[in-house]
Amino acid sequence: MSRILIKEAKKQATGEVTVAGFVNNVRAHKGVIFVDLRDISDYMQLVFVSGNDSYEIAEKLQLESVIQVTGELQEKPSKKGEETKDFELLVSEAEIVSLSDESLPISVLQKADNEANLDNRLNWRWLDLRRPENQTIFKLWTKLEQGFRDYWMENDYIQIYTPAFMNTASESGSEVFEVKYFDKKAYLAQSPQFYKQMALAAGLEKVFVMGSVFRAEPSFTSRHLTEFTGWDFEMSYIESHLDVMAAEEGLMVSGFRKVKEDLDIDIEVPTVPFPRMTMAEAKAKLKEVGVPSEKDFDLSPEEERTICEIVKKEHNHDFVFITDYPIDARPFYHMRYEDRPEITKSFDLLYRGVEITTGAQREHRIDVLEKQAIEKGMDLEELKNYIDFFRYGCPSHGGAGIGPARIIMKILGLNNIKEATFLPRDVKRLLP
Repeated sequence: MSRILIKEAKKQATGEVTVAGFVNNVRAHKGVIFVDLRDISDYMQLVFVSGNDSYEIAEKLQLESVIQVTGELQEKPSKKGEETKDFELLVSEAEIVSLSDESLPISVLQKADNEANLDNRLNWRWLDLRRPENQTIFKLWTKLEQGFRDYWMENDYIQIYTPAFMNTASESGSEVFEVKYFDKKAYLAQSPQFYKQMALAAGLEKVFVMGSVFRAEPSFTSRHLTEFTGWDFEMSYIESHLDVMAAEEGLMVSGFRKVKEDLDIDIEVPTVPFPRMTMAEAKAKLKEVGVPSEKDFDLSPEEERTICEIVKKEHNHDFVFITDYPIDARPFYHMRYEDRPEITKSFDLLYRGVEITTGAQREHRIDVLEKQAIEKGMDLEELKNYIDFFRYGCPSHGGAGIGPARIIMKILGLNNIKEATFLPRDVKRLLP
């Protein structure tokens, strides 16, 4: 008999079935052992009765052992006030697939203290991920990505796969990982930005990328990692960064709608258009409520949280675009306004108090691009391969880089981005 999921067994309700999973709990009474079995879909109580060969197997079980059992489904006695039927399995055959050690390094039964025990939980991540609430995190990842892909497919985007090794840093600044690459130096990509733009110069018109990006930032915050998954897209023949913002609105609606349709998660599909304000307008609002400004050209974490609180109060919306960042806060390849050359045609998207996206219209005119690179102190010789993308014609274009782990963190109300990441990497962590 083939093993089926517990939720499917409960739908069947009667007859003989085979199920398998982890031992979540064991309770022994006179002549009867009750075992709570857990698989990816649900829990089921197993009943082992003395006199059956399977009873001796049940006596050996340790928590988190993996077993496979066959038995007869029967309705489980309901507790007072319960209206929904549940089912248990009277076990006739049992097999220990893998017997766990008696002493577990972390508890899988008890609800985790997300802050105090996080580091130790991450040391034993494969056990920590056995918790159903943690498995929900990655079900959410899957459905959110599916919704994003639905949007990209419906709008004729092409997926590309960009390299992690680069011959020069992909962003201005020094937060790059330098690696030995045979007889020369290479750098781990801070983003797929250069290669997205190359794809548009190649005529692909609309592309998206999903992959790892690397930031050598010595940050110890709850929202930074040294390696994280980025979802990026780029589009040709745009009139301004507003076209990119509209595309991202479509992405978010599609992703959130897919989550709402397929998962039992309390999530609100956002309405469009999203609220938006310029950096100058955001700073003015923050000044009105007495929040100090650390930098004129960027928002601190406290400012991001406060702006989102203001928008939630004024517009009842969880998203807000902050636009028109000064050139000091943006890389050399962001396009600038003709009448305001100190301001870029760029934006950040904030969600529930945290930045989740940076985007812009890119500069596609090679003479302007070279001038802006020099202003930023970039070496044109090191940038030659990148700048050559624009030497033989390139459409106007723009795009954005999205941090899905931050979205997941805020949807589920997690305290740290590490919890939303399968195997997080930070300044100190390289294991498991």
